[in-house]
Amino acid sequence: MWASPVDDEALSELVPRIAAFGFDAVELPLEQPGHWDPVRTRDLLAAHHLTAAGVCAVTPPGRELVAAPAAVVAATVAYLKTCVDNAAVLGAPCVGGPVYASVGRTWRMSPAVRTACYADFREALAPVADYAGERGVSIGVEALNRYETSVVNTLTQALELIDGLPANVGLMIDTYHMNIEESDPYAILGLAGPHIKHVQVSGTDRGAPGRDHFDWPRFLTALRATGYGGAVCIESFTALNETIATAASIWRPLAPSQDRLALDGLAYLRSVNRQLDRQSSLDVDETSH
Repeated sequence: MWASPVDDEALSELVPRIAAFGFDAVELPLEQPGHWDPVRTRDLLAAHHLTAAGVCAVTPPGRELVAAPAAVVAATVAYLKTCVDNAAVLGAPCVGGPVYASVGRTWRMSPAVRTACYADFREALAPVADYAGERGVSIGVEALNRYETSVVNTLTQALELIDGLPANVGLMIDTYHMNIEESDPYAILGLAGPHIKHVQVSGTDRGAPGRDHFDWPRFLTALRATGYGGAVCIESFTALNETIATAASIWRPLAPSQDRLALDGLAYLRSVNRQLDRQSSLDVDETSH
C-alpha cells in the first residue's frame, strides 16, 4: 500500500500509523528474505496491538514452480520455506500468493499441458506444504486475472490445482481478480469456502472498497456463510514506486493519498459489517419469537 520494498525502516514508520488508523492486522510482503527481521517485526506489531494476518509471497520473474528449470524450482521452494519460517515467528496463520509462477508470465496451454503443469505444481509445492504444516502455517494459493497469469485465473481452477495436497493448502482469494474472472464472484464462495485461508479485498479499480461497483454487502454476507474467521485485508499499491506500479499496472493515483485509501476502505468495510451484525441480530430475534 505505502512502500516497496517493505523493510525494517518502512515498518518502523508504518506500523504505528496503521495501528493509529484503527486496523486490527497487517499482511506483510516478503519481497526478498532479510528485508525485515521477523522477531523485530513480531515485537513491533505486538507493541502496537496488531497481529500479522499473513505473509505475502512475492513472485517476480525467476520465482517459478512450473515450466522452469529444476534449479529455479528449487530456489523458489527455498524462498517459500523462508516465507513459512517468517510467518511462524510472527504467528501469522498463512503464507499466500500466486506461488506457482511469476506475475506477468503467460503462455498458451492445451488441456493436456495444463494437466501436466498442475501436476508439476503439486509435486513442487508438496515439500513446502509439509514444511508449513509442521510449523502450523497454511498456504493460500491465489488465482490471478488473465493479464497477470495463464496458469490459474478462477477459483475453480485453483481448487483443481491444489487437489490432493495436504489440508493446510487452500486458497487466498482476492476480489480484484474475482471481479474480472468469476462469472459470479459471490456464488463461487460457496464452493471455495472450506478452502479459504486468507482474503484480500480492494475496489474494482484497485482503490478503496466502497468507491466502486462491487456489491460488498453481498460479498461479505457470502463470506460469512462460509464460516471463514480470518482477516480481510485491503490490498492496493502505491503509484509512487516505479517497480511496484509497473508490476501492478498502477498508472494513476487511486485516492488523494494512500492513507486516505486505507482509511476510507476501513471505514466502509466496518460500516457494512455493522449493518450485517444488526441484521443478524434482528433475524435471531425474529426466529426466537
